Amino acid sequence: MKNKIPFEGLLLFFVLFFPAIYASGFSERLEPVETIPFSTIRELARTLTYSLPSLVLLWYLVSDRGLAKNKSFFPFINKNNHKCLRKKDFFTFAVCLPGLIIINISVSTLFSIVSQAYGYALPPRIEAPGNALGWIAMVLSCLGTGYLEESYFRYYLLSKLRRTLPKPIVRVFLSAFLFSICHMYEGPWGVLNAALAGIFLSVLFLRYRSLHGIALAHAAHNMFVYTMGIFAP
Repeated sequence: MKNKIPFEGLLLFFVLFFPAIYASGFSERLEPVETIPFSTIRELARTLTYSLPSLVLLWYLVSDRGLAKNKSFFPFINKNNHKCLRKKDFFTFAVCLPGLIIINISVSTLFSIVSQAYGYALPPRIEAPGNALGWIAMVLSCLGTGYLEESYFRYYLLSKLRRTLPKPIVRVFLSAFLFSICHMYEGPWGVLNAALAGIFLSVLFLRYRSLHGIALAHAAHNMFVYTMGIFAP
């Protein structure tokens, strides 16, 4: 029975995330893109047809397998405690968001220096939304992505594999590795940034067990990246 758990987790990874990797251009090219354009329609469609259904499916499996005992179907409301957010969620958010931004800026700066010295491709420029509807779509998309990815890569993997892979460091690196694969379309910069961020997020989750804190920080970090697109040349 235990041998089926890693297989199930990897199968769920391909079901939930590989279609998005494929749609991002993985099937056609592995080289990094120069610009990632923003599309309001695409972000709304992705949120409604991919992020939310995938999140519902994931939490159905989680609650059905006992990982969410004494909790409601989705972890926004606890049956025994109707508070949506707790103090440790705010603390985790306050620690996590600056950490993610520092990792992003550090890796981006490093690759900018390396690209100038050796002629490698620069990190892709992220376009910001162009109107109010676009900003609303961006916020919804970031929240959906933040909760989906943290629910799987942190909550699901780190909790579900704890018996099969008892050493936390093994689960942390497995989670970070799979998380980095989802960012291959961003080139080596995106892969390295995702790997470091994945390790950081995993350590915080294992320490504080705060899904809300890291998911909201993940979403806020993505919003920060889009916002910085306003100032990109």
